[in-house]
Amino acid sequence: MDRTSGAQATTGPTVAGVVRTAILEGEFAPGQRLIEADLCERFGTSRFIVRAALQELAAQGLVEFQRHRGARVREISLAEAIEITEVRKLLEGREAARAAERVDAAEAAMLRGIITDMRAAVTGSELLRYSELNASLHAAIRDISGSEISGRLLRQLRDQTVRHQFSLSLVPGRPAVSLPQHEAIVAAVTARDPAAAEAAMHDHLQGVIEALRALPVAALR
Repeated sequence: MDRTSGAQATTGPTVAGVVRTAILEGEFAPGQRLIEADLCERFGTSRFIVRAALQELAAQGLVEFQRHRGARVREISLAEAIEITEVRKLLEGREAARAAERVDAAEAAMLRGIITDMRAAVTGSELLRYSELNASLHAAIRDISGSEISGRLLRQLRDQTVRHQFSLSLVPGRPAVSLPQHEAIVAAVTARDPAAAEAAMHDHLQGVIEALRALPVAALR
């Protein structure tokens, strides 16, 4: 039987990308089983392609395979999220320093523009908008740094903690606390001061670690 007859066929990398997005956006919840037959039907593709996509996501830490039960969305504990953020602190500090060495005028203007939008989101109490801008700022600094290996690792690490980051974004007053930290990072990067940029990023992510430690377990359910 041609599985593509009722739906447009989807390639392996695309299946992995779509399932990844569904996990990050909460369509597939932590602990939810990912049934290969259902995914084959959804994407109009073969079990081989779906299994390869799930294995790719398992390598990224988003999916896990259970004996005799197949794949499911991996649950990341609060303790693991804190440990991941401690690793991010080291890598992102280095990236901020590299960004400060490499930033050009257009990139500096772009970073300042994100900060302007973040201020507006705080003023307007737009928590989800602030969370999106937060992720955009970190991604922009990562791109400016030009560090491909640490950038790839950081994307994977941030993906694994997206649920915890979302919970943090909804904590009352949290954006107002983190905004000055982001402003300090951008000020140091655009001033082309690597040492200050690294220190500012370390301070910010240490604040994230402390905020995670303060999260009630119920906030993650």
